[in-house]
Amino acid sequence: MQLLFEEGGEIRAATVLGQQGETWQAEMPGGKRTKIKARDVLLQFEQPGAAQLLNDATGLAAEVDLDFLWECAPEEEFGFAELASEYFGAGAGVVQQAALMIALQGAPVYFRRKGRGRFTRAPEEQMRAGLAAIERKKQQAMVQAGYEESLKAMQLPEAFRGKELQLLFRPDKNSLEYKALDAACTALAMSPTRLMVAVGGIANARALHEARFLSECFPRGTGFPDLAVPAPPAGLPVADTPAFSIDDVTTTEIDDAFSVQPLADGTVRIGIHIAAPGLAITRGDALDAVARQRLSTVYFPGDKITMLPDAVVDRYTLQEGRLCPALSLYVVIDRATQQVLSAETRAEQVQMAANLRHNLLDDDVTEAALAAGTGTFPFRDELAILWPFACALYDGRQQARIASGLKPETQSRADYSFYLDTQEDGTQRVRIEQRKRGSPLDKIVAELMILANSTWGRMLADAGVPGIYRAQKAWGINRTRMQTYPAPHEGLGVAQYAWSTSPLRRYVDLVNQWQILAVAEHGITAKLVAPFKPKDADLLAAVADFEGTYAAYAEHQSTMEKYWCLRWIQQENRTRMSATVLKEGMVRFDEIPLLTRVPELAQAGRGTQVMLEIMGSDEIGLDLSVRVLEVCAGGDAAALDNAALDELEQEMAEGDPLAAEDIETPAETPESRSGTADVATDAFPEDVPEAASKAAPTASGGADDTAPPAA
Repeated sequence: MQLLFEEGGEIRAATVLGQQGETWQAEMPGGKRTKIKARDVLLQFEQPGAAQLLNDATGLAAEVDLDFLWECAPEEEFGFAELASEYFGAGAGVVQQAALMIALQGAPVYFRRKGRGRFTRAPEEQMRAGLAAIERKKQQAMVQAGYEESLKAMQLPEAFRGKELQLLFRPDKNSLEYKALDAACTALAMSPTRLMVAVGGIANARALHEARFLSECFPRGTGFPDLAVPAPPAGLPVADTPAFSIDDVTTTEIDDAFSVQPLADGTVRIGIHIAAPGLAITRGDALDAVARQRLSTVYFPGDKITMLPDAVVDRYTLQEGRLCPALSLYVVIDRATQQVLSAETRAEQVQMAANLRHNLLDDDVTEAALAAGTGTFPFRDELAILWPFACALYDGRQQARIASGLKPETQSRADYSFYLDTQEDGTQRVRIEQRKRGSPLDKIVAELMILANSTWGRMLADAGVPGIYRAQKAWGINRTRMQTYPAPHEGLGVAQYAWSTSPLRRYVDLVNQWQILAVAEHGITAKLVAPFKPKDADLLAAVADFEGTYAAYAEHQSTMEKYWCLRWIQQENRTRMSATVLKEGMVRFDEIPLLTRVPELAQAGRGTQVMLEIMGSDEIGLDLSVRVLEVCAGGDAAALDNAALDELEQEMAEGDPLAAEDIETPAETPESRSGTADVATDAFPEDVPEAASKAAPTASGGADDTAPPAA
C-alpha cells in the first residue's frame, strides 16, 4: 500500500512496510525509511507507486489553472478531495487528488490552509493584492538580474549613477542595486570597492579613499554654513616690535610668529605671537559649534579640510603686511646664560612684517651663518639671537629626558614633504621631497613652540584654571594621553604641555586659548570667569571626542600618503629600490616614507641594507609586492643609525597618532607633509582579512608646536 502524507509543509509519498497502532512504517522513494503518524496521512492507495505518483501529480499540478480553481472553490471551508471532484470531475483519481493537493499547498495567495488537507479560498481583494505583489517581485528580479549581468560585464548600470558611494559605505541591503552588487561580487570574487572602481562607478583608487573618509567623517559634506566673520575686540594695544613667521611655502593657516627686541640692560625680549581667534569666537556661538564638530583641520597631500571657514582663517591668520590680533608670550632672557628671567602674557595686535618660508631659506640659514652673523637672508640679526636660545632650550629638555630614563632625541631621520603638481593634461604628479631634521629654522620654531605650550600650561595650573594637556610617560603602552590636569611630558622633557599654539586648526588649542586669555586678563580670579570651570563635563567630552576624531583624520592622512608613495613608484618607473630592515621583516624605503613587510627578511638584522625589486602595487588595497635582490651589510653603515631605528620601532609599536604630533619636526607644515611618521603598505579589511603590516599613523598636525622625535 502507498501513502500520500504531509511532512514539514511538504507533500510526500511512501510505500508502507508495516503498521503499529497509529503509526505507519514506510519507505520513501529514495530508500529512506520513516515513521508516519496516521493524522498526517492524506491518501491511501495501491497504484501507482509512490515515486510515480509524485512525478505525475507534480506535473499535473503545474497545469492547474489557479484562477479557475479559485472560482470553482466554495465560499466555506473545503477538503482537497472535494475540490478535486469539482475541478477534474466526479471520477478524479488519486493522481488528480494528489495534484490538486500540491496545487493548493503551493498557492497561498489563492487559498488559506485551515488544517490537514483543508482549505478556504482567500478573499478576492487579498488575492488580487497578492498576485500584484508576486508580479512586482518578478519584475524586480528581472531588473536585478539585468543589473547583475551589467556589473559582471564591467559596465555600470545607469540606475547606479549617483548611488555609488551610498552602495559602498551606507547601503540599503534591501535595495535591488545592493543585491545585484553583492551577487556580482560573489560571482566575480571581487570586493565591492574593487568592482565599483572597475566598472567606473568611482573614478580611481584616490577617489575611493577620499570618498570613504568623507562618508565616515563628513557624511553631510565639507561645506560651512553661511556665518559672519566676527571682528576682534576694539582697543587692543599694538606690540612695540614687528613680527615674522617661519612656515612652509604652502602654509595658509599661519598660527605663530616671533619678535626680538634687545633691551637697554643687555637682555633680550623675545615675543612668541599666536593667532587669536579666541578673542572673537566665544564658547557656545555658531563658530564654536562648527569647530567643536570638526575638532581639527584635516590635512592630506594636495588638499585639506579646514576646521574653520576660510573667511575666518583669512581674518585671523598672521598674514604679512597686516596688523593681526594675537595672544603673545614675552620672555626676557639673559643672552650670556640664555636663561629666562621673566615671562608675560598679553592679548594685543601685532604688525606682521614678513612670512618667511623655510623651503626658500634653509640653504642660507645655516649654523655657521648664524654663528658668524653673515648672510643676506631677512631677519638675520633676530634669527642669530633666537638660534642660541633655541639650542639652550633643546639642551635643557635633553637633560630632563635623560633624567626620565630616555635617550636624547635623534635628528638623523629624514622628513618628507608631499607636493602635487598639475600637468597641462590635467593629471597630477607627486613630488616627495626629503629633508633632514634639526635645521636652525626647524629648531627655532620647535623650541619656541614647546616653550609657549609648557609655559602656558604652567600658567593655567598655577591659576587653578583647567586646560587640555598632553602627558607622556617614559615607558609603557599607551603612554601618551590627553587630560584636563597637568602632568609631565617626559618625551619632550617638560613639566607640563598644553597644546595652545594652533587655534586656527585645532579645537584643543582654541579651548586652551580661551582659558589662557581669561588668566591673562583676570589673574587669580580667572577660574571664576573662564569659559570652562574645573570638572566641566563639556571639557571632558571635548577631550574624548578630539582623540577619536583626530585619530580618524590622521589615519586618512596616512592612507593618502601611502597612496601617493605607490603612485610615486609607478610615476618614476621604479623597478628597484633600496631599503633598510627594521625588525621582523619590516623594511623602510630609503627614498620615500614607506614601510612594507618582506617575510623573507624576517631573520635579517636591524639596519641591514637591501635592494628590492618592485613586482607590483595595489592602489586600492595599498599593498606593495617586492622581491629581495640583494642583501648588503648593516650596522653603522646603514642609512639609518641605531637611534633612528629605535625611534621608528617605537612609533610602530605604539601606533599612537596623537603621539606623533608631539615629536613632529616643525619645518614640516600641514599643507605639504603634515607629519613625519612613515606610512606602511596596508590593505582595507574587505580586501584582505588581516592587515599585513601596520605603522603609527601620521599626525595631521602643523609645524608649530613640536619637537624632533624621541628615541
